[in-house]
Amino acid sequence: MTENNSIKKIISGIKSELKGIYPTEEIDSFIVLIFEDVLGYSRTKLLISLEEEIGGSNLCRIKDIVKDLKNQRPVQHILQKTIFYDLPFKVTQDALIPRPETEELIDWVISDHKEESLNILDIGTGTGCIAISIAKNLPQSKVYAMDISSKALELARENGKLNNTDIVFLESDILKKSIEIEGKFDIIVSNPPYIRQKEKELMSKNVLEYEPELALFVPDHDPLLFYKTIIDFGLKNLNKEGKIYFEINEAFGQEMINLFEVNNFSEITLKKDINGKHRMIKGKLF
Repeated sequence: MTENNSIKKIISGIKSELKGIYPTEEIDSFIVLIFEDVLGYSRTKLLISLEEEIGGSNLCRIKDIVKDLKNQRPVQHILQKTIFYDLPFKVTQDALIPRPETEELIDWVISDHKEESLNILDIGTGTGCIAISIAKNLPQSKVYAMDISSKALELARENGKLNNTDIVFLESDILKKSIEIEGKFDIIVSNPPYIRQKEKELMSKNVLEYEPELALFVPDHDPLLFYKTIIDFGLKNLNKEGKIYFEINEAFGQEMINLFEVNNFSEITLKKDINGKHRMIKGKLF
């Protein structure tokens, strides 16, 4: 990176260093995130400060971030934070980085249940992004969050405190059929592992090397493993007319409809995300 210390020249250097590794739009977003983290500058402040010179520890920090980005380490891990559903979240390698598509799943749950007082369970909570976002936007409801990973739950609890939410966290393995929970739920929501092992070769380095495999992959021979298990759990633990909302693998939309149907769910809706892919589904239990 250039040794010229003006923000304009530093930005030019960042673009040069990262060109060919990331798309231009992603590099532009990195630049905004970098200067917000290092200097506390908003996008607007950055644009009016291009001739400002910086140095010392701030310049060293920027160089370190760019070095990590060149190694394809996720920017959220470098900065140890992200914004999701307009809320701040701490991010570590103990849980999946919250992704924009999942915001659409949360939108769906919230828009369907405004002003209602419900018991809601998020299965496979990770950072807690789903449970916390729902709790902030459906404050009358009681939200529970389950995960198999104690480290992920520790992170989720931190994020719960960061966002001033009151969530009940449960450490359990959903694949173990003996889970006992007091009370029943009106909604179960989940973004479970759904990527087949054979799809690994299609995935980028920054996902494979930095994201927890436990939260990503399912066996090739049983790609709906978690969905089947969660629906079975829902049959026992949902109230009458309770609903399940899932984020899904776009390749299995029809299979998911069939799975809901054979388990006596109705009002099944398969929904496209902003990119036109079938990535969400819900069903209602009668």
